Amino acid sequence: MLRALIILFPLALGGCVVGAVAQTAVDVVTLPVKVASAGVDAATTSQSEADEKRGREIRKAEEERGRQLRLAEERCRKSRPLPTDDCSSYRPR
Repeated sequence: MLRALIILFPLALGGCVVGAVAQTAVDVVTLPVKVASAGVDAATTSQSEADEKRGREIRKAEEERGRQLRLAEERCRKSRPLPTDDCSSYRPR
C-alpha cells in the first residue's frame, strides 16, 4: 500500500506542477508583448485624446480672452485705459 502511494503521489501532483510551469512559460512569452504594447500606447495619442486636448486648449484661451476683455472694460469704465485698450467699443451701462 505504501509503495502504491509513493508511486501515485508524484503523478497526482504532476498536473499542478505542469500547469504552473505552463502558465509561467506563457507569462514569460507574453510579457515582452505586453510591455511593448504598453510603451506604444503611452507614446501615441489617439484621435479622441488629441481632440479632447485641443478642446481644453481652446476653452482655456477663450476664458483668458474673456478675462482680458473684462479687465479692459473695467479700465475703460474707470477712465484708465491702457494704450492697447479699445474703449470705442465700450458702452457705459
